[in-house]
Amino acid sequence: MTDLHFRAATTADLDAIVALVTSAYRGDSSRAGWTTEADFLEGNRIDPDVLRSDIERPGSRVLLAEQDGQLLACAHVSEEDGAGYFGMFSVAPGLQGSGIGKQVLAECERIAREEWRLPAMRMTVIDIRDSLIAFYERRGYRRTGILKPFPYGDDRFGQPQRDDLRFEVLEKSLQEATA
Repeated sequence: MTDLHFRAATTADLDAIVALVTSAYRGDSSRAGWTTEADFLEGNRIDPDVLRSDIERPGSRVLLAEQDGQLLACAHVSEEDGAGYFGMFSVAPGLQGSGIGKQVLAECERIAREEWRLPAMRMTVIDIRDSLIAFYERRGYRRTGILKPFPYGDDRFGQPQRDDLRFEVLEKSLQEATA
C-alpha cells in the first residue's frame, strides 16, 4: 500500500478537488476505475460552492490524501445528527483498487471516532451501486433500509440518465472499532 500524507483541504484546493471528484465519477476518464457513475449520471459531481462551504464550516473536514505533493484521493467527513457523515469519496481512477481508498476511509473513521468522539459513521450510496455497497459492507457498514430521494432537478449534482435513482443510508458503529 502507498504511504499517504493526509491533510485538511483549504479553499486553495477547490479546483484540484473538483477535478479529482469529477474524474472518479463522471465521463470517460471515470471508466478507468470501478466507481464510475457515467452510465446513469452526467455533468457535475460536486458543486464548487458546496465544496467551499464544506471546507469552511465547523464540524466538517475535506480530507486530502497526497503522495509527493500529488493529490491521489479525497473524502468529506463531518458531524451530522450525532454521528460522522462520510461522503465525496474519490480516488484517482487509475489508482482505484490499490488500497488507497481503504486508507482514506480508515482515516475518516479515525477522525470521527478519536477527534470528534462520535459513535457511528453514516453515508448515503445510490442503491443501485451493488459493488460499491458490497465494498462498504466488507468494511463493517450495514444497510439500514433508510432511503432518501435523489435530488432530481438540482444540476449541482449532475443530470440523471434514469428515473429510479435514490440513496440508501449505510452505517457503521465506531464504538467497536479500535485504533
